[in-house]
Parts: sequence; C-alpha cells; structure tokens
Amino acid sequence: MGRAFEYRKARKLKRWGNMSKTFTRIGKEITIAVKASGPDPSCNPRLRALMQNAKAENMPKDTVERAIKKATEKDAKDYKEITYEGYGPHGIAIFVEAATDNNTRTVANVRSYFTKHGGSLGTQGSLTFLFDHRVVLKVASKEDVDLDELELELIDFGVEEIEKDEDGALILSGTFEEYANMQKYLEENGFEILSTEFVRIPNDLKQVTPEQRESIDKLLEKLEEDEDVTQVFHNMQEDEEE
Repeated sequence: MGRAFEYRKARKLKRWGNMSKTFTRIGKEITIAVKASGPDPSCNPRLRALMQNAKAENMPKDTVERAIKKATEKDAKDYKEITYEGYGPHGIAIFVEAATDNNTRTVANVRSYFTKHGGSLGTQGSLTFLFDHRVVLKVASKEDVDLDELELELIDFGVEEIEKDEDGALILSGTFEEYANMQKYLEENGFEILSTEFVRIPNDLKQVTPEQRESIDKLLEKLEEDEDVTQVFHNMQEDEEE
C-alpha cells in the first residue's frame, strides 16, 4: 500500500481527535475560504471541499450554513493560516498548522509548549524538507470503475497513488500543488468526493522507546489541545498497538 494510504489509516486511530475540535477547525477554515473566494461553493473549490469534509464528519448542515453566513459579515474574525516547526524531545520533528486571529498569542503558546516539554521551536521553513505536503481525497467508487485504467488516466492530473479503502471508497493521493487539477477531473467526470485532507507525510520515521514516546505524546497532546492549532504532524513511528 502507498505511504499516503498507510499514513491516513494511522492518523485515523489518533486517540486525541474529538468532534468539537473538528467542528471548530472546519468552521475556521470555512471563514478563511469564504473571505478568500466568496460564499458561493460553485465558484469556490476550497469551500466545496470543506463542505464535503463537514458532511463526512457529520457536522450539521445548518452549522455549516451559519459558518458561511457569519464569514461574510463585516465583524467576522480575520483568521490567518500559519505554520510552526520545531523539534520535540528525542529529536522528533514536529510540524504545526494553525488558523489564528492573533499570531502573537499563538506563537507564544506554541513556543511555551515546546519549551516546557523538552523541545524547541525553530524558524519557519526549517523542517519543510522532512515532510511531503500532499492531498488525500476519499472518493465514492463507481460500479464499472477499473482501478488500473483510472490510475493511468489520473496520472496526468497529479494523482500518484490510488487505493481502495476498507469501506470500498477510493483513496487518491498527490502533491499539494496538484489538488485543483485532481478536484476538477473528479468533479467533471461524475465522481463524488467524500472528503479532502491536506497532510504532511514524513520522509523518514524515527523509532522511539515507550518511555520516549510518553514524553513526546505529552507535547503532541498539548499542541493538539490549543484552540488555534488545526493539525499537528511528526516523524515518530506510530505505535502499532494504539
């Protein structure tokens, strides 16, 4: 199986994910998307993707509609997407994505988490080479689809990996830069996109001992709990028992 497929499966098992955090993250991303390209999903590819994600996460339709409407109001918060990069305990690389209306507050919080848990916050761009920025789309399969033929056709649109999920859906992966091309092909050819994930897949995983994992997890959990943080990526080998 491809790296993106395996990475997605591992992330689905994360024990600190929760519904309220997911709804808050999607709400912020909807605000950013609407402010950037307007509230009409037919003219806003990113908003379409977020609405698909909201549905996949069982986010109520009226909650999504309120978030879109609120984002158009003059007093709507102006969120900015920012990344932070650093090393946790035992040399584990950590990449943090955030959506914040106060970068001073967020960077101070993120720095304090790293410092208090035996890590250090680095400069922006310092860890980019350790992670591949990719898009992973979950797509409803069709009865007559031939995976091999579809994969050959999708190569021209940026798809590098294609697998079948445990529920029969197709999982497509490509570079972050090719997302628009992939989305356009799927929509124009009648495929239903169920969800879209933007992930940073580590190029090399580091093995750690159970004791080391415990200290690293404390930092990861603290980052995940911050209201401004949307995603956290790292290059620690996942514990197969989790």
